[in-house]
Amino acid sequence: MDFKSTFESLKDRAADLAQAGVAQSKRLAEIAKLKTANMAEEDAIKKAYIELGKLYYAENGAAPDGAYAAACERITASKALIETNNERIAELKQPGDPEPEVVDVDVEVEAVEAAEPTEEAPAEEDKQD
Repeated sequence: MDFKSTFESLKDRAADLAQAGVAQSKRLAEIAKLKTANMAEEDAIKKAYIELGKLYYAENGAAPDGAYAAACERITASKALIETNNERIAELKQPGDPEPEVVDVDVEVEAVEAAEPTEEAPAEEDKQD
């Protein structure tokens, strides 16, 4: 067994392994770069969806098409609640009012679907007896 040929063989093998490691590192770096690019594009899509929804609500929120009605009604109800809360905040911030009135607001927002008929209250003439 020749020491020089064994050394050359080991040196060649080490060089091959180093090149394979560099190639693997480059592949992994490119994969990471592509995944980052994909995440940026997904973020762009989410922003576009949000903008699309805002545009739809601005144009059709008062009379949305069937599939969009529930979402538009939730937005409208939330906006109304925010406005009510902001008015109350403004009241509470007014100086000179030593004891602000505490108002308990209970609001439930439900998705509007085909409602089941409910029992109607008795007519006014039935209540007078």
